[in-house]
Amino acid sequence: MDAQHLVDERGDLWLALAPLWLEREPRETDYARMITVIQRHDLTLQQLEWVFRLELAPVLSRQQMSVAGEWRAFDDYKLMKQLVAHNLRLKGWRRKSWMLFSGLTTMMTRHRWNELMARLMVERGEIP
Repeated sequence: MDAQHLVDERGDLWLALAPLWLEREPRETDYARMITVIQRHDLTLQQLEWVFRLELAPVLSRQQMSVAGEWRAFDDYKLMKQLVAHNLRLKGWRRKSWMLFSGLTTMMTRHRWNELMARLMVERGEIP
């Protein structure tokens, strides 16, 4: 898979979910936008969990933990470059190691993710 294909396939989803890692709690409008974008991608809850844990958390948790990092907002272009680079390398042992350590990289945003998934389930008519 090449970089352009990744951006076309996942770019808007990644950017929509990135506010989960900001220092402020997501607003109602943030959650609504996330759900709208998620619905366009038609992914299962399990597929979304892996996007969260493997595709996003390794990159965004580093941003969140950086002392010098600005996490009131993201530079979308810079963030997309980092996400694409990470996901192009996400094969074999790298994928397995991120699977193993994904609990650590998601723990600071897990409460926000759970809130988003509960809202998504309500939107889809499922029982949270």
